[in-house]
Amino acid sequence: MKVKLLTLSVLLISQFGYSQKVDHYCGSAHKMNELRNNPAASKSLLDDKLIRQQEATNGVKSIRGVVYKIPIVFHILHNGGSENISEAQIFNGLDVINRDFSKQNADTAEVIDLFKQRVADIEMEFVLASRAPNGACFRGYTRTQSTMTSAGDDGYAQVDAVRNGNDVYQGNWPSNRYLNVYIIKDAGGAGGYTNLPNNWGGTDMANGIWLLHNQFSEIGTSSTSAGRSLTHEIGHWFNLSHTWGGTNTPGIASNCSEDDGVGDTPTCIGVSGGGCPITQDECGPIANVQNYMDYALGCQTMFTSGQSTRMRNAAISSVGGRNNLWTQLNLEFTGTDAPAPLCTTEFSADRISICSGGTITFTDESYNNANGWTWSFPGGTPNSSTDQNPLITYDTPGLYEVTLEATDGTITDTEVKTSYIRVLANAISLPVYEGFESYTTLDNLQEWGVVNENNDAQFLLSTTVGLSGTKSVVLPNYGQTIGSMDELISQPVDLSVLDPLTDNMTLSFRYAYKRRNTSDDDWLRVYLTSNCGDTWAIRKTLHGVQLGSNTQTNSFTPTSAADWRTIHMTNVTSPFWVDNFRYKFAFEAGGGNNIYIDDINIYQGSPSDDIVDGIAGINELNNISHIAVYPNPTNGELNVSFSIQNDEKTTISIQDVSGKIIQAHLINAINGENVVSIDTQKMGAGIYFMQISVNGTVKTKKFIVE
Repeated sequence: MKVKLLTLSVLLISQFGYSQKVDHYCGSAHKMNELRNNPAASKSLLDDKLIRQQEATNGVKSIRGVVYKIPIVFHILHNGGSENISEAQIFNGLDVINRDFSKQNADTAEVIDLFKQRVADIEMEFVLASRAPNGACFRGYTRTQSTMTSAGDDGYAQVDAVRNGNDVYQGNWPSNRYLNVYIIKDAGGAGGYTNLPNNWGGTDMANGIWLLHNQFSEIGTSSTSAGRSLTHEIGHWFNLSHTWGGTNTPGIASNCSEDDGVGDTPTCIGVSGGGCPITQDECGPIANVQNYMDYALGCQTMFTSGQSTRMRNAAISSVGGRNNLWTQLNLEFTGTDAPAPLCTTEFSADRISICSGGTITFTDESYNNANGWTWSFPGGTPNSSTDQNPLITYDTPGLYEVTLEATDGTITDTEVKTSYIRVLANAISLPVYEGFESYTTLDNLQEWGVVNENNDAQFLLSTTVGLSGTKSVVLPNYGQTIGSMDELISQPVDLSVLDPLTDNMTLSFRYAYKRRNTSDDDWLRVYLTSNCGDTWAIRKTLHGVQLGSNTQTNSFTPTSAADWRTIHMTNVTSPFWVDNFRYKFAFEAGGGNNIYIDDINIYQGSPSDDIVDGIAGINELNNISHIAVYPNPTNGELNVSFSIQNDEKTTISIQDVSGKIIQAHLINAINGENVVSIDTQKMGAGIYFMQISVNGTVKTKKFIVE
């Protein structure tokens, strides 16, 4: 039977902007009661008394001047969300605890005079482990993707998810060799918690610290005010109580009958309700509210000398195996005895797809402790570098290899990434028509980029299905993991020839899609960029039933023109009329079916020749049906949906209540359903009328702009 010996404890939750439902700040009293009701586990409550006895014995007190090195590992348990924090945030969190435990934090100057002489250097250094239990070299943290990051009511299940699914070593990370810190999304209504020193559970890796990602470090998803949470938790891990005693709720011990067992932290009731009342004295003496083990808002800056003695004696005690962590043999085992040797060369780039003349920053991610770098950049300027993080310019379209050779002075390792940098083909001119007929694959093209974030299904060239020809692009979404993200990104298009005063233009595309069932939740988004992809803006979203209303429970393949739907976007407005305009289709899987894209057109709104749309006009009368406008009312974009019987030029105009035409768009509509997106952001609030005109047939719909 697993029993938790925990002190659910963090600084006041509201201080750190914790947004989940909070039932308690900490839960040690509840957890201790669980133990007392379990005969086997209750024996572990004697462990604290053993440490206190060791404190009273001069022969086992820790020696001042000896810095205890503690191997630490951060286990990032995430499900692809913001809890999957960056390496920079991890390293910053390490810096924060080392600063606080060595009294290097500048805000010790703010400690009131009464306690200035009690501020202590704990003489502990937390060092990222560089060797896993199986001897594998790693960079001091692991990543595990699992929904268990949100299962805050079961910390053991979270640990098991890490134990069985992390990306470095799947097995036990013994707690007498590593201080294991679990960065998670949900901690059961608290901001974090930890195990007090105890022998219950032996060396299992569950004898660690759990912490919310938004209360870890001072950057990234966290903040400066939240950055001391791990300092607080490590205090518990080395046997400190809250300054007011063994409960998790300050302000309730009004009779001042409880204490934390440390001589130089005055008896107090703790801070409750926020603020930093540095003159609090309900128990007689002025309380040490600036202590890391209190809950005062924004002013925790110190440990006392007595707390230092208590933590250091826990570190040399056999209780919980803390005394093995800093031994020379364990430092060698965990790779923390000396600067870790180089074991892997890695690098990344801030962009891997650029326009001609663009620059890329390359970042060395080699671990651990490289001190020399030799880069090779065929096609780049310069074509080589010895900088750690060089900036390279590419002028000529093509696919380029990048090589990095890193060294620590003894060991040298090389990483080569072939076809890594894609310098896009030069911008093409209007009109643009893409039917994908000229390609044999989408791999390594200058014209199109494919992004497959989850390394599963991705956009592919279909050589057997097309609307106007025999080819199209397909994303085999049937059976793909929910949440998977895929992108199809265009080469640059020169729109700078358009005149914002007189011209308008349309981006249209055809797609075929059926839902897998009525509850799936797929998304198709169209993004535009005016700076070759540095930033993107959403201009079209199709979601759920908007994406498709028909269902097919097996894998979908279009078999007729009726399976295809046409989207006309007239909101590619003048800010995008630059010489390096690009667009992309982004698909988010939601349990649905395959999607095909074909016949992409970019053209001015006036009629053009067949190369614009690839479809010959038909002059016979067309019936207009199934007309809908949505959302109605609208406040930014109006979608106009209609069906016609034949391919035909179609005019969509917007009139105000006086009959004045304020917008007009000429659309190359095709047989079947068509959807046109119209930008209404510049239209004032009021009633308007949308008219669809095909060969003299006119239909009108009223809509409202809010």
